[in-house]
Amino acid sequence: MPNSPVLHQADVVIVSATPAGITAAIAAAREGRSVLLLERTAHIGGLIANGLGATDIATRGATGGLFAEFVRRILGHYRETYGEDSLQVRDCSEGYHFEPSVGEKVLLGMLAEHPRVKVLLYRQFDAMPENVTKDGARITEIHIVNRETQATETCKGHIFIDGSYEGDLAAAAGASYRLDREDQREFNEPMAGQLYQMWSGGLNPGTTGRGDNAIQAYNYRLPLTNVAANRVPVDRPADYRREEYVSLIDDLRLNRHAGVPGAKRWEMEWEGIGRITNMVAVPNGKTDANNQHAALISTDLPEENWPWPTANWSWRDRFAQRLRDYVLGLLWFCQNDSELPEEFRRRCSEWGLSRDEYTDNSHFPRQVYVREGRRIVGQHLFTAHDALPVVKDGRPPVHVDSITASHYALDSHAVRKREPDRLSLDGFFSHPSAPYTVPYGVMVPKEVEGLLVPTAASATHVGFSTLRMEPCWMALGEAAGTAASLALTQDISVRQLDVMALQRTLLKHGAVLFYLHDAAPGHPNYEALQMLGLRGLLPEWEARAGESVTDTDAKKWSESTAAKDVLPAGPKVTRGEFLDHLWKKTLASTTRTCI
Repeated sequence: MPNSPVLHQADVVIVSATPAGITAAIAAAREGRSVLLLERTAHIGGLIANGLGATDIATRGATGGLFAEFVRRILGHYRETYGEDSLQVRDCSEGYHFEPSVGEKVLLGMLAEHPRVKVLLYRQFDAMPENVTKDGARITEIHIVNRETQATETCKGHIFIDGSYEGDLAAAAGASYRLDREDQREFNEPMAGQLYQMWSGGLNPGTTGRGDNAIQAYNYRLPLTNVAANRVPVDRPADYRREEYVSLIDDLRLNRHAGVPGAKRWEMEWEGIGRITNMVAVPNGKTDANNQHAALISTDLPEENWPWPTANWSWRDRFAQRLRDYVLGLLWFCQNDSELPEEFRRRCSEWGLSRDEYTDNSHFPRQVYVREGRRIVGQHLFTAHDALPVVKDGRPPVHVDSITASHYALDSHAVRKREPDRLSLDGFFSHPSAPYTVPYGVMVPKEVEGLLVPTAASATHVGFSTLRMEPCWMALGEAAGTAASLALTQDISVRQLDVMALQRTLLKHGAVLFYLHDAAPGHPNYEALQMLGLRGLLPEWEARAGESVTDTDAKKWSESTAAKDVLPAGPKVTRGEFLDHLWKKTLASTTRTCI
C-alpha cells in the first residue's frame, strides 16, 4: 500500500454501517469513545434500510438493548406521525414491522445523538492484507478508498470492529474463517450438509448430510405496494432472460410447489404475487417481500452468489446488477408473459415498487441481502446445539459469558437452483429452536488482536443460520462497542476482557443476556436474575420473582454460590429479593472472568 496521509483517527474504527456496525458505534460512543464508522455506500443501515422490515425474531423480548430501543423508536415514529389508533400503528406490529425509509431514519436519529461518532460515507475497504497494518498480531491501522475522489485514506485506531456482512476486515487481517456447509458427521447437527426439506415438512430423498462448498442464496427484500397512488410499474430489465422463469408456467398449471402436499396456502395473495414472494405487511400499504419458501422459483438466485463472500467489490457490484435484473425480470414475467394464466397476471400486476422508497435508486433496494458471508473461527464456535433445548421444552446450553439472548429458528435458504425430479431445493430448511444465549467468544477471532467481529461471527453454517438475524447482530454489535471501550479503559486486549464487567454494563443499558418470560429490563431485581440465571440458579423459563422464597430454594441457591450471610427464607422475603441479596454477596467475592 503506497504511503498515504493519516486522515482519520479514533479510539474505535468500524468497517461497515450495518445495524451491527451502528450499534457498535453507539455503544462505544456512549462510553465516551471517539468512533469512526465507515460505510461504502451513500446510506447507513444495511438491510434494515434495504427492505428487511419484518423483523426476524421468534420471541419478542428475547433480545434487548439498542435493538429494543430501535423497536421503541419505530413504534414512536408511527404513533407521532399517524396517531395512536392509526392503521400504520397497527401495521407496524409494536415497532417490529417498518418501511425501509423509516428504518433508516430511526437509525440516523440514533446516531445523531452521539457526536463522538464520525460517519464517513463512500469509503470502501478491500479485503486484501496490504490494506491492514499490524504490530505483531494487533491491528493498528487500515487503508480505505474514498469512492468519490479515488484517494487512498488511512484510518488509525486502538480497536477495530468488523461490522460487514462478509467479514472483509477480519479476513484481510489474517483471521481464519469458514465458508462451507459442514458435514453432518462433524458436529452431529440437525440440518447440516446436503439436504432437501419440504417447506413445513420432512426431509426428501437425496438428503445425504454431506458437507460441501455451497453458499446459501441471496436476494433483495422488496417493499412492494398495491396502493395505486404510490405504485411504480415494473419495467422489463435490459438483461431479461425469459428462459429462467418458464418453469413457473407448469408450476402453476400443476399446482407444483415445495410445500407439504395438501397443506394450507402459506402466504397472502397465494394465487398471485404470493406464489413467488413471501409477503409480510408493513405500514402504508407496503410489504417486506422476501423469497417464497414454498416456491421452486422465487427472488433468490442460488449458486451464482457463491463467490460473493471472498470476491472483490467489482465482482460483487456486477452480481448485484445481475440479481436486480433477475428479480425485476421475474416480476415482469409474472405480470406480462402471455403463457401464464390471465388471472394470475392480473393479480401480479396489482403490485409494483414503492414510489417513496429508494428515490435515488429507481425505487429498488440499494443492497443485496447477504444472508451469510465468511464466518470467523473464534474463541467459541456456535453450533446448532447452542440453540437447541437440552431436554424437551427446556433451555439450550446456558453460557455464563453470554452477551445477548436471542431466538429464531435454524433457518437457511437454498444453495442450488431447482434440479430435475427434486421436490424441493437443496439447502432450504427451517428447524425449531428455543431462546438461547450467545457467548462473548463468538466475535473474538483466534489469531488477530484488537479486533471484534459481531456480524461474521464464529459459527457453523447451521449455527449461523439463527445468529444471522438482525436483532442478534445488533445486540452483538452493541456488545462489541461496549467491550472495545472497556478494554481501552482497562488497557488490555479484547481477549483479556473481564466479561462480567461487560455484562453488567450491558445490563444497565437494557440488554437481555438470559431470557425469562416474566422479568424484563427494568425489573427491580433484574441484574441478579440475569447473572444468577446464567449461573444455573433459574433453569426454568420463569423467575417467579414476586413469590416467597422457600427453604429448599434458599438452601440450594446459597450452596450453589457458596455465599455467606444470606437473607433468611420466609413469607416476607421474595425470590427476587433473596436472589438480589445473594448476587451482591456473590459479586463481592467473584474474581474476573475472561474468555
